[in-house]
Amino acid sequence: MVTKSTGSWYKVLTPQGQTIECRLRGKLKLGGSKATNPVAVGDHVQISSSGSEQWVIEDILDRKNYIIRKATKLSRQTHVIAANLDQAVIIATIRLPKTSTGFIDRFLATCEAYSIPACIVFNKIDLLQKTEWQEALSELTNIYEKAGYPCIHVSATERQNLDQFSTLLQDKVSLLSGHSGVGKSALINAIEPRLNLKVQEVSKAHQKGKHTTTFAEMFHLGLGGAIIDTPGIKEFGLVDFEAWELCHYFPEMRKYFNQCHYDNCTHFNEPGCMVKHEVEKGSISLSRYANYLNMLIGEDRRK
Repeated sequence: MVTKSTGSWYKVLTPQGQTIECRLRGKLKLGGSKATNPVAVGDHVQISSSGSEQWVIEDILDRKNYIIRKATKLSRQTHVIAANLDQAVIIATIRLPKTSTGFIDRFLATCEAYSIPACIVFNKIDLLQKTEWQEALSELTNIYEKAGYPCIHVSATERQNLDQFSTLLQDKVSLLSGHSGVGKSALINAIEPRLNLKVQEVSKAHQKGKHTTTFAEMFHLGLGGAIIDTPGIKEFGLVDFEAWELCHYFPEMRKYFNQCHYDNCTHFNEPGCMVKHEVEKGSISLSRYANYLNMLIGEDRRK
């Protein structure tokens, strides 16, 4: 199993518990893939040695799932973030830095598209002294739990609710992702101090985090299971979906499938749209619907 990818070298964990550094065999590609990285952390691979202690990855075994995003802002290529996941965990913050709902909803839609269960961990709750910040946390929690995504509130620095965070991760392979500065590494250190991952302060001038994780890497947990820590993601570019299928990746909209006047309703400007009706009633979050429209019409896709 691949536990670390630097783009040219890969750390591979064998069934015997040995970690081996490998290169990729020649121009090994995934069939028909436009991915910049044919091998990702979490992949199961076959390796061999020529006898000179140079190990190479010969083949990539079938994935049960994976999560992917556009490689760069203007690129048509994609980047596989991780493979063979039990769940994806978004680490979000209300402030220092503020996580945008646009980012959250793009991530969740991608998880839905690739059949990966997702949940949200709101970190740094110790910084929410003002009523308006506490209300923002409550509002977002209500929105996402109503949409079907479990949410927990934690503080890595104050060790608040870390038992809930540990239980969430126990005996599962979990992808941890979020903006730089949301405290992924600090949270990991809080439940697994032996890992001693590097952390940095958020810039007070720009209220944004600095990259401390350079490459995706898997860490096995003493409580059982493993986490894949990823570099902080500034933007999450969606791999293109067809307009008619995008609403399927919003669970609260999906349940009204076939209840609109038109079978191919995109829930944008068609008459007799049940989704728009539910938005007006308040059954579907206005912010989630607005982010859905941004994805649908391609505006503001990456903020």
